[in-house]
Amino acid sequence: MAVARDAFARLGNILPDVEIAVLAPVIDEIERLKRERNAVVLAHNYMTPDIFHGVADLTGDSLALARLAAKTDADVIVMAGVHFMAETAKILNPEKTVLIPDLRAGCSLAEGITAADVRKLRERYPGVPVVTYVNTSAEVKAESDICCTSSNAVEVVRSLGVPRVIFIPDQYLGKWVASQTDVEVILWQGSCEVHERFTGEELREYRKQHDGIRIIAHPECPPDVLDEADYVGSTSGMITYLKREKPRKVVLITECSMSDNVAVEARETEFVRPCNLCPHMKRITLENLRDALRDMKHVVDVDPEIAARARSSVERMLAVNA
Repeated sequence: MAVARDAFARLGNILPDVEIAVLAPVIDEIERLKRERNAVVLAHNYMTPDIFHGVADLTGDSLALARLAAKTDADVIVMAGVHFMAETAKILNPEKTVLIPDLRAGCSLAEGITAADVRKLRERYPGVPVVTYVNTSAEVKAESDICCTSSNAVEVVRSLGVPRVIFIPDQYLGKWVASQTDVEVILWQGSCEVHERFTGEELREYRKQHDGIRIIAHPECPPDVLDEADYVGSTSGMITYLKREKPRKVVLITECSMSDNVAVEARETEFVRPCNLCPHMKRITLENLRDALRDMKHVVDVDPEIAARARSSVERMLAVNA
């Protein structure tokens, strides 16, 4: 009963009581299994509120989760996110057990480029450093010079002190980086299936329908979307902006659950919610998260040689913002 009461305490202002009552037994079991396994749940901002607020121990965007994974003293890490995030956690914690509740939780960006593609780019542009977005496989990270996230991509590119970089795989984030620096950016034609669906025309309609609305867009969106936005920033950047500016009304041009989770701490702001869902993130549920802990599945492993090379790229990224 104590955990059930705790579930109501954490979710009481977020979900209806009847929904919490249904979820409480599963949350109870997850909390028990976490204690037994010495496990932590890392949850990305795109997780549904029942996971993000109900059972997560550590939350954040890709950069935050990478840092948190590197510091945790748990024996087991459960990644409530997508597969490349679980791989990154394993890369940084080779001695720990890393689980992902559903192996199908992938990413259109990660699936859009291979290690062989990176090697071909290096042959085409000899001597040009490769900056790789963390939304990639371990094999691609292993072929790279340094990784980045949307929150530190500009800083990472500037830190190299070179006139030209290869930026993979997100073409839109790469274009955004190019617009913020004096560096020539060689792009790969990858994109996020969630963010690329937004359009500038859609944003103009929001302005017509909602007087005084602030538009905050993720840099994975196409340029016509970013041109219409009042602020462009990463997941963590959006949260910082909201806390600082406290807009009366806002629309977050990113994955749907982000608004649900941020709204809990920004109650003075009205959120207009376009609902572009990430089908991969939504494969993670309370039930399969519980099953992952109960059955110790699905274990994420990375070949040690690949992990060592990928770790260098990730650690170089983390050092930029240390």
